[in-house]
Amino acid sequence: MPSSVLEFTNTNFLIIVSDIQNRIMNDYIADMAKYASDSQAIEIRAAYNSVPAQLAKENKKFQYKVVQRGGSSSIFGKAIDWLETAKIANKCHNLTTLEIPLETYKDFANFKLYMSDTGLLTMKSGMAQEIILNPAISDNRFLEAIAENYVAQHFACREKPLLCWRSDSKSGGQAKIDFVLQDGANVIPVEVKAGDNVTSRSLSVFVKKYAPPYSIRISAKNFGFENGIKSVPLCAAFCI
Repeated sequence: MPSSVLEFTNTNFLIIVSDIQNRIMNDYIADMAKYASDSQAIEIRAAYNSVPAQLAKENKKFQYKVVQRGGSSSIFGKAIDWLETAKIANKCHNLTTLEIPLETYKDFANFKLYMSDTGLLTMKSGMAQEIILNPAISDNRFLEAIAENYVAQHFACREKPLLCWRSDSKSGGQAKIDFVLQDGANVIPVEVKAGDNVTSRSLSVFVKKYAPPYSIRISAKNFGFENGIKSVPLCAAFCI
């Protein structure tokens, strides 16, 4: 959130940033109660509170059972739509097929859910600031979720459709691509890595199967182009 960034720029104190983030989160909760019925507000809060746990899973597909045992789209579907409409969360739909135009082939029942602000995700998840700020720490699994949310936030701000892909093959493990972009008549896979370990079986599977003109990898590595992969540093995600 801009106010959090401005406060840190002015004071260089992260502890004050947390206070601002908590205030923003409380304002979100107040809005849920103000603009929804009591029962729907409870469902909205439950769906929103589940986002860190949803993204911590190996398979980041949104699962209603994570929100509540026995949860279903009939219970929480409208709550998620409310979060998306209020721009508090961003949906990333899986693609049923990789044909142009991509948006016409998104699976509305199969999606990932990101927070619209990555700073709020780190605060709500309880991720230690020293882990995020220490470049020597790259093996924390939730850092990948934070990096992915960060890229989703940039794409959403630039009004790029949030789309992803998973193979339907059950042999040899499932391949998955974090984001898929449409570049004219081309389908471009985008892989996100939190650190500089950029090995990706899934990207290799995608390239072999669909032969895109190039791929994009967003990571801690610098700009580069090798083996058909454009390397973009995380700090430059907004340039895509």
